[in-house]
Amino acid sequence: MSGRERILGRVRRALADVPRDDTPYERAVVRDYLPEHGERTVDGTVDLLAENLADYRAVVHRTDADGLPGVIAGLLAARGASTVLVPPGLDEEWLAAAEVTLVADRAESTPAELDRVDSVVTACAVAVAETGTIVLDGSPDQGRRRITLVPDHHICVVRVPDQVVSSVPKALRRLDPARPLTWISGPSATSDIELDRVEGVHGPRTLEVVLVG
Repeated sequence: MSGRERILGRVRRALADVPRDDTPYERAVVRDYLPEHGERTVDGTVDLLAENLADYRAVVHRTDADGLPGVIAGLLAARGASTVLVPPGLDEEWLAAAEVTLVADRAESTPAELDRVDSVVTACAVAVAETGTIVLDGSPDQGRRRITLVPDHHICVVRVPDQVVSSVPKALRRLDPARPLTWISGPSATSDIELDRVEGVHGPRTLEVVLVG
């Protein structure tokens, strides 16, 4: 018996005494909470996202579509990156100005191989202003989850205002729960009992977010 079969068996046993006409899960919980806190303009929502990203120690940059390749090239050069991991669906123009070796997102890549990559560049699915959170869903321009968890430097491009929402409830409406969702609020970090902060524990030490208007 596989682990999957064992877990599903336990779920079935737990649900064995639930009446067939029981209230469906979607209606069992009252969700009458506010979809967002207050009212903001589009520009105000984007500004709040930038503020909260920075509060989480992400590095925020702003540019337009024409300036994006130059910004990415500059960030990689400042980092001294020579190898960059790219998802298969990433817009090639984004890295057109960067003098780096591109590394493909391969299923057979080992953690050690990914650890040797200097940087990774991805798009995102949605960005949440109130929490300063970037969400990846494994789409072709974002790649597998692990490519943003192993390399030490992640550049994430957010298209504004189209990909920016004010709150988590609004983000959930845009996301497919069946996809591999990764919620990122700043670079990976933790702290011990003395509150000494350590970055890069289970993800990149440096997260740079480029807001493209």
